[in-house]
Amino acid sequence: MLAYKIIEKKAAGGNLSSGEITDFITAYTQGSLPDYQMSALLMAIFIQGMSREETLALTKVMLESGEQMDFSSAPHFVADKHSTGGVGDKISIPLAPILAALDIHIPMISGRGLGHSGGTLDKLESIPGFNVNLDLKTWHDMVMTHHLGLVGQTGNICPADKKLYALRDVTATVRSIPLISASIMSKKIAEGIQGLVLDVKTGNGAFMQTLDDSRALARSLVDIGKGYGIQTTALITDMDQPLGSAIGNWFEMKESVLCLRGEGPSDVMDLTYKLGAEILRMADPQLSETEAINKQKATVSSGKAYEKLLEVATLQGGDISVLEEIDKYPKSKYERVVVASQSGYLERIDTMALGFAGIELGAGRKVISDTIDYASGMYIHKKLGDAVAKGEPLISLYGERSGDVDQVAEHMPSHFLISEHRPHVEPLIRDRIS
Repeated sequence: MLAYKIIEKKAAGGNLSSGEITDFITAYTQGSLPDYQMSALLMAIFIQGMSREETLALTKVMLESGEQMDFSSAPHFVADKHSTGGVGDKISIPLAPILAALDIHIPMISGRGLGHSGGTLDKLESIPGFNVNLDLKTWHDMVMTHHLGLVGQTGNICPADKKLYALRDVTATVRSIPLISASIMSKKIAEGIQGLVLDVKTGNGAFMQTLDDSRALARSLVDIGKGYGIQTTALITDMDQPLGSAIGNWFEMKESVLCLRGEGPSDVMDLTYKLGAEILRMADPQLSETEAINKQKATVSSGKAYEKLLEVATLQGGDISVLEEIDKYPKSKYERVVVASQSGYLERIDTMALGFAGIELGAGRKVISDTIDYASGMYIHKKLGDAVAKGEPLISLYGERSGDVDQVAEHMPSHFLISEHRPHVEPLIRDRIS
């Protein structure tokens, strides 16, 4: 294999053969190709795209680079949920224990922060001691016995994707439909699931910022899932503003706990229940959507979903005292409150800019080796369409370095547009692809 020839071919807009894709990705996974050549191919794919056949070949080589789980003996339906990423998107954390409490087996493999979007693993690791690096047997047994295991990619699950995922994050090659599709679906297929619901974000805080692009990504993901015999649906959901109020790892973990106590923000709860209903209706097609939503609400009101989170956190080594007494978590040293410079209605939020601001505060990574500060982040006080009075808080910032907090605070007003008239606000769920 001549790596530069494959890079040159894709950079010129050519279609790579299955063999070329397999050889290139395999060589990189095994360490015989350097990062700079893989980065070059990623950028060529990012610019030129991939055909359906190329995307399927990329998914296949990622999937077959490692082990695949077998849950065929599970007594109940086996399913998972995946989000394409946004700001304040903590849905997986309340949804997984809700479904597990309803006897759905959830073998959830999650990712770390990617670009401006936060990662479920980083949020879980804000719980002291929480171990997302379980060996496959331990994880499999947890899912079989306790219906839920929350882990990251082990070296044995899609190792090709694990290496590419980290490289994409720092080479500005995240927003690519074929790369996103192959990355997501290789991991989900490897989980051995029967059903999958996808939360495909759209808007200025999403990787796919137009509804057409989001639909194209959703169709690509659903197409791959069904090709592997997995019941797959996608909801296209709004990311023109953060979900909930919390942005940042512990802040989002805390908000997730409030959701499971029945005290969560309405947008987070509404989307959690809608996504959960998709999976419950795959498991039992006789259920109506209303019945499926009510079953989930009952697990929250009874405390069973919250108890399931505590149970799984304990099994994975987490110190659940911070989940039981959420206000005792260590606080950041510095806080700044950004207020409105005029009265009116909140018309626009630059959601992606808020995601990158979180990284500047320490809640994400600029390079692979960066250490995350779990207690840094933001609380947003207004939603789109809300009335705002001059001097009223828009967002609160938290961080360990005063200079970073001051710098982010200085630029923050430009990320909010306040107008005289109440704007039209798009619905939370924009479309459904099945």
